[in-house]
Amino acid sequence: MRAGDRLVAGTVRRGGPWPAVLAGTAVVGAAGELAVPYLIGRTVDALVARQPSGTHWLALCAGAVAAVMLCESLGVWARGASGAHAAATLRSGVLRHVLGTGSAATRRFPEGELVTRAGLNAEEVGRAPETVTSALALLVPTAGALVALTLIAPVLTLTLGAAIVVILLVLRAFLRTTTTLAGGYQQVQGEIAARLVEALGGARTIAAAGTADRESRRVLAPLPGLRTHGMALWRANASAAVRAGLVVPLLEVAVLAVGGFMLAAGDLTIGELYAAARYAVLGASLSTALGHISGLARARAAAGRVAEVLDLPPVRYGTRTLPPGPGTVEFRDVAANGLTVGDLTLPGGSVTAVVGRSGAGKSLLAALAGRLAEPGHGTVLLDGVPLAELAEEELRRAIGYAFERPVLVGETIGDAISPVAPRRAEAAEAACADGFVRRLPLGYATPLGDAPMSGGERQRIGLARAFAQGERLLVLDDATSSLDTVTERQVGQALTTDRLGRTRLIAAHRLATAARADQVVWLDGGTVRACGPHHELWQDPGYRAVFQESDGVQDGADGVQEEPREAQSAEEVQAAEGAAP
Repeated sequence: MRAGDRLVAGTVRRGGPWPAVLAGTAVVGAAGELAVPYLIGRTVDALVARQPSGTHWLALCAGAVAAVMLCESLGVWARGASGAHAAATLRSGVLRHVLGTGSAATRRFPEGELVTRAGLNAEEVGRAPETVTSALALLVPTAGALVALTLIAPVLTLTLGAAIVVILLVLRAFLRTTTTLAGGYQQVQGEIAARLVEALGGARTIAAAGTADRESRRVLAPLPGLRTHGMALWRANASAAVRAGLVVPLLEVAVLAVGGFMLAAGDLTIGELYAAARYAVLGASLSTALGHISGLARARAAAGRVAEVLDLPPVRYGTRTLPPGPGTVEFRDVAANGLTVGDLTLPGGSVTAVVGRSGAGKSLLAALAGRLAEPGHGTVLLDGVPLAELAEEELRRAIGYAFERPVLVGETIGDAISPVAPRRAEAAEAACADGFVRRLPLGYATPLGDAPMSGGERQRIGLARAFAQGERLLVLDDATSSLDTVTERQVGQALTTDRLGRTRLIAAHRLATAARADQVVWLDGGTVRACGPHHELWQDPGYRAVFQESDGVQDGADGVQEEPREAQSAEEVQAAEGAAP
């Protein structure tokens, strides 16, 4: 909770002008509330004594009431504005941090959990300025009431002080209990969200299999836990409200009893007795802080969850630039997450195919080459410079990356390919995407939302983005899995005859892709079993089995599990066998 408390304090400090507005309205309003009992008491005494100043005191009393009402109105507006500003600022910071950590965030937290923490939990933390300011503002009438009662009758101050101590103990226990319960409630919310996002990713599979009811039960299975935490929160709130609420009437009775004796003895006037009774109630206004304390508890619990995301270390970049070079990639004694690469070199301008059974580490090797994953041991270099020492812009400009399921970013199709207009058409032609893009109503200016695309078309746009971005190295991680055979062959030819002479690393599944490569890296059991030309590796029965056996499954377009594409076209088999001696 320490990290959560620091985040709450930071949210209050960075809340913009609104916490100051809230504090100002709270202080002025509290001062007005403190003035009202005194003014009413003077008004009553003046009217009872038939003094002409009674009208004057009555006007001042009306003015104080109007000031309190104005401060309340401004406070409501400022509370809404402060919450919105703080939540938006925190949510933006969390989003930037998550994107800056790369894949580490999704490895640590399920996607639905991340959405909950960056969305709902960040919004709850955003209410911290309101709850903290409002709770602290209640100290103003409490302190003022203690001073006022001391001026009227010091003996009454002791009564109020004892009541305040009891209220503070109740609030402290309530804050600790509610923070724990709110954390459990939020944890279950995140679990339900994670299951829901997971189910939505395979919605077509669920519909086709007719398992919607079973999946609904799985998603909602944590609901009993949510109810348990919710009921516990309600009981804690009710119990604290009863304990704190009993203090106020008991305090008022005690003050009236003592004040009554003093009135009978002539030590108090009627107006002073009324003022003393009102100040006692104002002094016990801390008992009304349960709502603010409950909000603060939820903010603390949510802040602890958000702080766990912010504690993920972001990817650190260096400041170096690349010297002139052909794009040579070197793995030096590299190992990461169960994959042992050792020493491996991808010559500049060459085409390297990475093959292996499902789970062999093809995607991880591709991620290491593009610095989307960090090696646990060893170093990856591009043209002699460690990737970790390159500036971010230099790294991303040098390496183009295409994925199996690309996420398209930008306002238009053209933006999704490249922010530089002249590169778009050439890159799209290489990826066999130019034809269908030009058939769209606005061509490359078509908004992404108005361009429904198949899985293969999206992959071609992702390939075009890689062609347009990478100046030295292209990394393709199963980036042609949704393409038809003809299109994949055309893209493969564009890769092997790249006019810019860039180095290409391809996580390959098809035989023809491996046959066209300059060298093949064969992964088996988390290690590099062999590296060499395809025709040499083809002599090994184990290598041929990678393409001939049904040894696993591959993920389909929306998380659906599909059978591997073991059946090769006649052209692919001929290419492979023709490459073999």
